[in-house]
Amino acid sequence: MALPDFPFASHFHTHPDQLRQHYLDEGNGAPVLMLHGNPSWSYYYRRLVAGLRDRYRCIVPDHIGMGLSDKPDDARYPYRLQRRVEDLERLMQFLIDERGLPERGHTLVLHDWGGMIGMAYACRHPERIARLVILNTAAFPNPKALRLPFTLRLGRDSALGAWLITRCNAFARGAARYGVRRKLDAATRAALLAPYDTPAHRIATLRFVQDIPLQPSDPGYALVEQTARGLDQFAALPAQIHWGRHDFVFDDAFLARWREKLPQAEVNVYEDAGHYVLEDAHERIVPSVRRFLDAQAVPR
Repeated sequence: MALPDFPFASHFHTHPDQLRQHYLDEGNGAPVLMLHGNPSWSYYYRRLVAGLRDRYRCIVPDHIGMGLSDKPDDARYPYRLQRRVEDLERLMQFLIDERGLPERGHTLVLHDWGGMIGMAYACRHPERIARLVILNTAAFPNPKALRLPFTLRLGRDSALGAWLITRCNAFARGAARYGVRRKLDAATRAALLAPYDTPAHRIATLRFVQDIPLQPSDPGYALVEQTARGLDQFAALPAQIHWGRHDFVFDDAFLARWREKLPQAEVNVYEDAGHYVLEDAHERIVPSVRRFLDAQAVPR
């Protein structure tokens, strides 16, 4: 598997059900936990890790079913938000107990589903969280209620959409094409798609779409509402928002909600960036995040 700009050692944590979760653990210092979404994986954060690891300890997991983590079938793993948060809790507790990760002073860097997973985790462990970096994501109910883009609705609610995602890798391929404003080079595009090389390895990309909670009857909706109610406790934390303006899901309505929830946040909007904002605007985002972290230093 050719992975340009990804010279990092792989680490694996084995959960009680024997599923292995892949993660990066690069550098030393105050922890920076980076959480990806669907259909990306830890590769998405490669440039941010490279730009921070000389001073910060970068922890970057792949969710189960994603990236280099195990990709179990439904019989072995419930692909639901609640379980994602539990996985993260176990991984972080392992790193604290067994790998010397400081228990406090964590920065969260959140993108796509990583926002919901990460902020649900933060609400369970608010004492650990010192800073927030938000990248085109949400941690609250969809501000547009039941409205989803057609492509997401197709994947979430139809057999045709499920077939396209699993058999044709349509979701990952579409994100690599339409989630950016400047075309990805062939090697980068191949690296983003590499973990999802067979239908059996695409189950998580489908289940994440199917798990999008829109109404109270949906699994995960209660956790989304609970997390949204808990966001106020982070309103005074140092926070940075980096927002790709051309996102077909996380648009201005989502950004407006983040401005409400994090009123003191530094907000950076990129008119030339899409959903994969770190691909489109990494030359500006990486040094900006570095300056933000250095200026808001927390004790080691």
